[in-house]
Amino acid sequence: MRYISLDLETTGGRPQRHQILELAAVIEDTKHPLPLAELPAFRRVVRHPEYVGTAGALALNARLLQELAGKEPNPELCTPEELLPQLREFLLLHGFRPDKKDCVAVTMAGKNIASFDLGFLRELPGYGTLVRAEPAMLDPAAFYLNWRKDSRLPTMQICKARAAFEDDTVAHEALADALDVVQLLRPFYELPLYKEVKL
Repeated sequence: MRYISLDLETTGGRPQRHQILELAAVIEDTKHPLPLAELPAFRRVVRHPEYVGTAGALALNARLLQELAGKEPNPELCTPEELLPQLREFLLLHGFRPDKKDCVAVTMAGKNIASFDLGFLRELPGYGTLVRAEPAMLDPAAFYLNWRKDSRLPTMQICKARAAFEDDTVAHEALADALDVVQLLRPFYELPLYKEVKL
């Protein structure tokens, strides 16, 4: 199976008001995993005429705002209108095929992908016509849940700690976080959970 691990950095948590600052996606093939550094990767920083956000989100993403304010040419810079067409081009280049309506539908993975990132993706021009997410999504939290002790799904940091990552801090950089999700999911390719269940 092939999926894309996708992560966003935004100016806040409300898709109708706040904006995407950065989008990164990596393509994973579960039948032929490559070293993480060799996975096909897509990254864009998104320039808006002005930015609306919360103080916390803007402070967390200060490095992105500095990158967006730079005057030097940046091949990873685009506008919101260009973001999904460029993502679609990347997906087509790596063998994804459009459906009968010419939309590229992909299985997406990410921490909180369905409850957070998808809301922002749906606000982008071209969502649902150029690119769309398949209804079922992969969130590593389900794989690292302690069913008897947890009162909620584990955070990315808790998932990384339970997976025994050397560094369990969360980068809050879209590409690094997308790669972390792949690394969190990989231990389950060989021994799917359903094979462990005794009915």
